[in-house]
Order: sequence, then structure tokens, then C-alpha cells
Amino acid sequence: MRKQSGAEVFRITGARQSLADDVRGRQRRYVISMSVRTVSVVLAAVLWNIEKPVAIVALALGALLPYVAVVIANAGRENTPSLPSTFVPPPARPALEAAPPAGPADSDGVRSAPDPHEHS
Repeated sequence: MRKQSGAEVFRITGARQSLADDVRGRQRRYVISMSVRTVSVVLAAVLWNIEKPVAIVALALGALLPYVAVVIANAGRENTPSLPSTFVPPPARPALEAAPPAGPADSDGVRSAPDPHEHS
């Protein structure tokens, strides 16, 4: 089986990307941000006597980018995509109804059920 270049690949699983791909992506982001930092520090040095406000902004960018790059590189792996839940909630039970009001006691001490047709 040969791999066809340019073929669109569809992700059909909820699995994370491989650890190697994750590390490669983090390294790429880190190298890009450090390249931007290098360019900004060189730009600050070149523009120091020409355009001082731009040079100060470039220098500040060069000073802050290492921190941001390390935080982004160490952010951790991607979150697991949300998968459908396999938890099935228990069926809802209906609430018990209230007991009927007690009726008058019979001669043997047992209360009789109230007459549903009798209204007070």
C-alpha cells in the first residue's frame, strides 16, 4: 500500500494526536517565536540611532517573547475531544403521591377511606 500524497485524510476517532506530533508542533511554535525574538532584537539594535521608539518596542518584544514562548511550549497536550458519553442515567421515578386524608374512625377503631363523592 502506497501513501498517496495530497490525499485528504479524515480523522474518524476521538483519540488525541500522537505524542511525537504534539512535541513536533510545540518545537515548531517555539522555534518560530524565538526567530521572531531574534529578528526583533536585531531590529532594535539597527534602529536604535534611527527610530528610537520603534527600537524600544522591538527590544521590549525581544525581552517578553522568551517567557511567552516557554509558556506556550510547556502548555501541555491538547485536550481530549469531547466524546459521546457512555453514561446512561437511571430512569426517572415518579414521586409518590400524598396519602389521602384520614376519615372518621369506624366503631372497630379502623378508619374508613373518605368518600370521594363527599365534599366538605
